[in-house]
Amino acid sequence: MGKHIHPDDFSEPQVRTRAPVFKRIAVVAAIVVAGLVAVLAGMSVAQRKPVWQIVATVLTPSPQQVFGKNNILVLIEGLDYDYTSNDEEYSSQARSDVIWAVNVDFITHRIYQLAIPRDMVATYPGGRQQKINQAQSDGGVREAQSVISQFLGIPGFDRYMVFRAESTEDFVNSLGGIDVKVVNSDCLMHPNSCTNGPLDYDDSWGHLHIHLKPGFQHLNGVQAVGYMRFRHDWCGDPCRIMRQQIVLHALLHRLTADKVNTLLHMNDLLGAINRDVQTNLSRQEEVSIATAFADMAPHALITKQVPYVADVTLPDGGAAITPDETQLAQLVRTMLIAPPQPTTPPDAGALAAVAASSVRVDIENGTGVPGLAKRVAALLRSEGFKIAQVGNASSGNVATTEVHEHSRVAMAGLKVRSGLGSRASRVPVISEAVSSQTPSPSDVTVIIGDDLVNAMSSPPASQ
Repeated sequence: MGKHIHPDDFSEPQVRTRAPVFKRIAVVAAIVVAGLVAVLAGMSVAQRKPVWQIVATVLTPSPQQVFGKNNILVLIEGLDYDYTSNDEEYSSQARSDVIWAVNVDFITHRIYQLAIPRDMVATYPGGRQQKINQAQSDGGVREAQSVISQFLGIPGFDRYMVFRAESTEDFVNSLGGIDVKVVNSDCLMHPNSCTNGPLDYDDSWGHLHIHLKPGFQHLNGVQAVGYMRFRHDWCGDPCRIMRQQIVLHALLHRLTADKVNTLLHMNDLLGAINRDVQTNLSRQEEVSIATAFADMAPHALITKQVPYVADVTLPDGGAAITPDETQLAQLVRTMLIAPPQPTTPPDAGALAAVAASSVRVDIENGTGVPGLAKRVAALLRSEGFKIAQVGNASSGNVATTEVHEHSRVAMAGLKVRSGLGSRASRVPVISEAVSSQTPSPSDVTVIIGDDLVNAMSSPPASQ
């Protein structure tokens, strides 16, 4: 009889034949992983980005893919709040204490923030006139979007974010505080000719106690909110909005300039966002925007506010303010509807053919650096341009330099930008309508921002 073969007799040879295959797979996998790590490390060094950010960029779809467009308009509101007879804070049926119309531009990686004073008069359904911040109380964020978009003359908002009263305090604390230069209203409005002083105010009912020394200092959440809310002097709400924008820039600088600090406090920051913000942005949309703007430069945040021209008494007897309609339309166009976009470089020959002596230039200093407008004027004068007026801008808190072109001379704005040298190669040129009835005495107005301060103090890069 033949020998009986038991199935177990085959077990050992099977293991021996498969083991080398598993080992080869493991070796190949190890090589692939090592190569991937090496590539990521090399990209991290070359791009000066942490590995996690490179991975997130690769795995996360771009905002254009997520939203299907090149920009989105976001309504951002900060809620007002009050206290019950038991001294308990509440914000039900709250009005908007902060109103921002924000344009997130995915092409230029800029964010345009247009602040609307809460006491601005607006038209409500049925034609009644009321303060614009009442819309949130009347019908929530849906009513607010409708009233505010009509006020601005835009079709509507793509998304909204509503911040609770504690939001800013929690955000600042989650990052370990921010660095801010505390200034009084005189120095906000006239940075080159003012005497700075402390900010002191006490409101026991409103639980607001502001006692800040002037100058650069590190603020915690309570102090930062106090600085943002201070409006108890001659300047009032316009300076309050300017302080809000200063804190916003300080938060952005803290987030982007110190990424190690941001990573260390990421859990606290995400917790504050999830707790304090009501939004219709999906998690995928939030991640996509955060990834795309992780390296956003501070000067890429452009902040303005709607100016007002007069006070008005409302039908219910309340007081409100009316906007400067001309400037409002200009701000909406250049910030929300059609902000400056990257353009192909002009023909070098055509630009060279424009005579600098044919262009008259106004120069306004939008920073707190004394004498900067005169230095820019001297530079452009040496390039052959005619200098008209030199002075301070209406705001001393301009982040990004702007070149406003209001001339019949072709490429006048581009010619002036080229005269500033390569240091200003990314400065936007904003074309404005030219009136035949009231022509401007100048062709171009340069509004100097913080982005040009360091550039003017260092030699220009080679062309």
